[in-house]
This record gives sequence, structure tokens and C-alpha cells, in this order.
Amino acid sequence: MIVPDPSELVPLPGGSQLFTLPGRKPVGWDEERGAFTLSEKMRIGKKEIECTAVAAFLPPGHIRTLLPASQMRTGSPTLPLWAYSSVGWKGGKFWAPGLFIDPNPHWDPKYFGNDLLLKKKVALSLKKESGNRLLQQLARCALEYHCFAAKNVFLRRWECPLPTSPSCNAACIGCISLQPSECCPASMERIGFVPTPEEVVGVALSHLKEAEDAIVSFGQGCEGEPLMQWRILERSIRELRIRTDRGTINLNTNGSFPDRVRKLCDAGLDSIRVTLNSPHPKYYNRYYKPKGYTFGKIVDSLLIAKERGIYASINLLVFPGFTDRETEIEGLIGLVKKTNLDLIQMRNLNIDPDLYLHAMGKGEGVGLSKMIEILKKEFTFLQLGYFNRTKEKFYPHG
Repeated sequence: MIVPDPSELVPLPGGSQLFTLPGRKPVGWDEERGAFTLSEKMRIGKKEIECTAVAAFLPPGHIRTLLPASQMRTGSPTLPLWAYSSVGWKGGKFWAPGLFIDPNPHWDPKYFGNDLLLKKKVALSLKKESGNRLLQQLARCALEYHCFAAKNVFLRRWECPLPTSPSCNAACIGCISLQPSECCPASMERIGFVPTPEEVVGVALSHLKEAEDAIVSFGQGCEGEPLMQWRILERSIRELRIRTDRGTINLNTNGSFPDRVRKLCDAGLDSIRVTLNSPHPKYYNRYYKPKGYTFGKIVDSLLIAKERGIYASINLLVFPGFTDRETEIEGLIGLVKKTNLDLIQMRNLNIDPDLYLHAMGKGEGVGLSKMIEILKKEFTFLQLGYFNRTKEKFYPHG
């Protein structure tokens, strides 16, 4: 446990959420004693109550830099799939250790709160396209799961999700759409069908033609691996690019099929984002549990994308105390040098901290701020952020 650096403490940003951590005792820093203190019980009036640890969940664009300090009780449950950050109270407000890494305003929670307008837009869209199953899926994602990207579809703006694959060739520990019954519940139900190219185009074409800063993205939280349905993607991309050159077509993927990536690049793909938790096969395999592919395939996919002139990024699942270990940073530097990446998207990993550390093993990080400083010094061309980018903003300094 460490005391947060005051430079990383920020007032809890708007759009954050606070959670209790069942089965966890809170640990805090006692300034007078100069030591960490475990809070098991406290007295309020005549009652003595058991203390429960709390955590914050930071909004999009922010990465947490420290995990909650707590001690597990016997039989404590596995926590749901959120990115838990330490949080404190001072001067009449909550504070959290975090970094604002991407100022893209399109993901500010204030733009996604008008549920009455959203319901009207959804109803109107479904009335016009009543037979499109993909649109029906996105309506559920927008209204039931409150997915920001799905809401964009009906508000005709920014990034539009295009889930296509019920199947996956990995079994990620922190998969948010499919979990074994003995673990925590998945965050959402995975798509149960494969949309036709006509259904994909029915959603994507009008978005590309009409939306502000339009992006359409294959590979979403409510599906498996989109490359499992690469023929659907290829036909859809070709048809979209025949009918419009506007907007950005993006693929979020695990990068497990380089040959399929090549075909999608040739079909008209603009950008690719490959997700990983570590540049080392050992730790990648522990988290992703890949089925029928190796880490080398991921590297090959990134190399192919760059050879084809595609904007290439990785979605680095950030976990304080692991991602910022020296060996992880060294491996990441090697990966960037080998693939000539354009962007590292740094996303908070949604998982029970104890579950992840049990899988990855113990270690000590240098701090995420220090890690970012090292990357910026090593690569002047490398962009760091949180969100996918439109093709107009691929190379802002180029």
C-alpha cells in the first residue's frame, strides 16, 4: 500500500460512480500515527456497525492510478466487472487518484442523460427499420445497458457500434459479455445472432453519411470476436465504401487472424485497434486464454495493418501495479518499435483487483504517471489517448 501522490489527486469528476466493496474492510492512512489503519467497525450513536470498503469508478477519458486499499474478509464475493479506483474525502468533496488522458468531449456523460429524447429517437428508428435485428440489438444496448456508443446511433452522432459476432476464440477473465456461472455476472448479454451485411449496412450507411465526426466500429462489448465473422465484415465494408467515402470504418479486435485483417484492410477498413493487457505472451495468455491462436498472430495483424497504410492502435487494458511494472513498460516499448504503432489507447481494466492479481502474480509498478512520461520521452510520434479517432484526426501533427 502507498499514500497517493498529491499531484495525482483530482476532485471526483462528473459522471463518476461510487461503489461499496462487499466483503472488504477499508484501509486508510492515519496521519497522526503515520501508518495505514484497518477500519473494521465504527460506532454511530449507540450502534456499532461493520465497515465496508468503497471505491470510485471514473468516467471515460480518465485512467485510475491507484486501486482501493482494503482487506478481504473470509468468503468475500468476486466483485462485478468495474474498474475500481481508490477514493477519499477531504475539504467537503471526494477525491480520486487519476489522470485525464483524452479530452475528447464526445464521451462526456452530460451528453447522454436525456433518456426521454433517446426513447423517442429509438422508437422512431425502430418504426422505420422494424425488420433490422442489429438495430433492435442496439436499441436494447442503448435503453437497457445505457451504452454511450449505442445511444449515438439513434442520436445520429459520433461513434456507432456494429456488433456482429456471438462467438469468440478467447475466454478472457474479465469478459463483460460472457462469464462462467461460478464467477461474477457479465455486464451485458452477448448478441445472439449474426446480422446480415444488409442489416449492417442498414445501420452504418446512414450514420457514415449523416453523423457528425462519424465512426462505425466493429468489435463491441456485447459480442465475441468480430474476426470470427470476417466475411460479413468484408462484404459490409466493401458495400459501405462503394456507397460513401465519408466517415471512418474501424475494427476493434483481438487481432488473432492476420490473413482476415489483411482482407478487411483491402476492403476499405480505415483503422484497427487491437486489445491486449500485456506485451508478454505469458501474461496475455493468463488473461485472454486464447483458443487456437498465439500472441505472435496479434503482432502480425498490427504489422499487416501498417503495411496496408491503416491507422493502427492498441487498446491497452490498464491495471495499476501491473501495467506500470518495469518489465511491462520495456515490453511495450519493444512492441511499439516493432509495429510502429500510431496510438496507445489506455483503458481501465474492469475486473475484481484481487482476481486479476491472483492471475498475474505479485509485483510492483513505478506508477502510471511515470510510465506515460517514459513513453512520451521514448516515442515523440506516439499518440496516447482513450478513444477511437476519426480519420481526419489520425495524424494531427502530420
